[in-house]
Amino acid sequence: MSLWLQLERSSRKGKMADGFMIAALFMASLNLRPGISSIAPVLESIRGELGMNAAVASLLTSIPVLCMGFFSPLAVKIAARIGIERVIAWSLVLISGGTMLRLVVHSTAILLATSVLAGLGIAAMGPLLSGFIRRHFPRNIPMMIAVYSMALSLGAALGSSLSVPLQMAAHSWRMSLAFWAMLAVAAAPVWYAVVRQREEAPEDTADPAQAAKLPWGSKRAWLLTLHFGLMAFVFYSLMAWLSPITESLGYSRLYAGNVLTIFAVVQIPSSWVLQLLLKRVPSRLLWLLSASLLQLIGFLLILCTMVPWLAAVLLGFGSGMLFALGTLLPIDAASGPQEASSLAAMTQSAGYIIGALGPILLGWFNDMTHQFGLAVLLLIFVTVILMVIQALICSRNTNKKLKAVTQTTNMQEGIG
Repeated sequence: MSLWLQLERSSRKGKMADGFMIAALFMASLNLRPGISSIAPVLESIRGELGMNAAVASLLTSIPVLCMGFFSPLAVKIAARIGIERVIAWSLVLISGGTMLRLVVHSTAILLATSVLAGLGIAAMGPLLSGFIRRHFPRNIPMMIAVYSMALSLGAALGSSLSVPLQMAAHSWRMSLAFWAMLAVAAAPVWYAVVRQREEAPEDTADPAQAAKLPWGSKRAWLLTLHFGLMAFVFYSLMAWLSPITESLGYSRLYAGNVLTIFAVVQIPSSWVLQLLLKRVPSRLLWLLSASLLQLIGFLLILCTMVPWLAAVLLGFGSGMLFALGTLLPIDAASGPQEASSLAAMTQSAGYIIGALGPILLGWFNDMTHQFGLAVLLLIFVTVILMVIQALICSRNTNKKLKAVTQTTNMQEGIG
């Protein structure tokens, strides 16, 4: 009987620990988007006061994305020394600091600097959360990816939907932007507890951050990177310019802001719907192509100036599914948590650099042509290329080549 009680208590403790880790994952993921999505709804107020043109204004979105690109590999190396959990905790400090400093911004340069600071925190967390999921939830990876994706989408939705009401309530776009530091402040104590718990745990496994060399020689790894990059290109272009594009079609600023909110909100259930779809039909290619097709239809609706809210629904649902699948694909390809962090670092580093070009190019097109038709055509072209890459990723040959490169890398490290 005593043995049964011990087993029951152990099971309860395990469930509580899992619940705590899920909460920590959710709270960390929630902080990855508000610092970016909160800008677009108040962008015209910022441009009017600070005198920005469209190309410079696009940097407010692109700088954090560029940080994700350049600093993701560095984050993995730092985590190999001090641990994934500790780096994520410090990342929350950077995000809260960079976001809070927007309260005292009085120049374009300082506002861009806050984007760099917050971007560094966002960059560090991105690839490490993949390793965190692989370490703590090896048997529930798709479900935890859904939690991760839902938190990302919720953060984006909160940032885009509440920025204008916060600006109106506080009579300040600065207060509206700085408000989102509260999410990171709330998550920091939770992650402090995670760090303490990790320090007290026995060292039974290697740190997922202690990954092998990034698989630069793998064709499939490069395809995954290009896929992630073009996916981010489309997503961050929409996050930065969907509201101004809608406004340029003759709709009010309030309506345009609501369209952006719809785009963000629809992404929340998309990851859970995808989870159900994958259980019924586990084909990655089917749902990748379906998500991209939804985006194509959404872009065509915008190009024809028809029903912006419906376009936002299709674009949001497609983006949400693509992000969840884009996060899942490297984990599918990895043989363990070390490789998951390594492959995620590669896809996200080069991928986010590609993605950062989207808002900049759309802003440049707007400055040159004073309309967004050419920009939407560019997004349609990128989406078509994305569908071709999806077919290549899911082919059997590239799967085999990735495994071969991984095995070769591991053998070389064993010899060295």
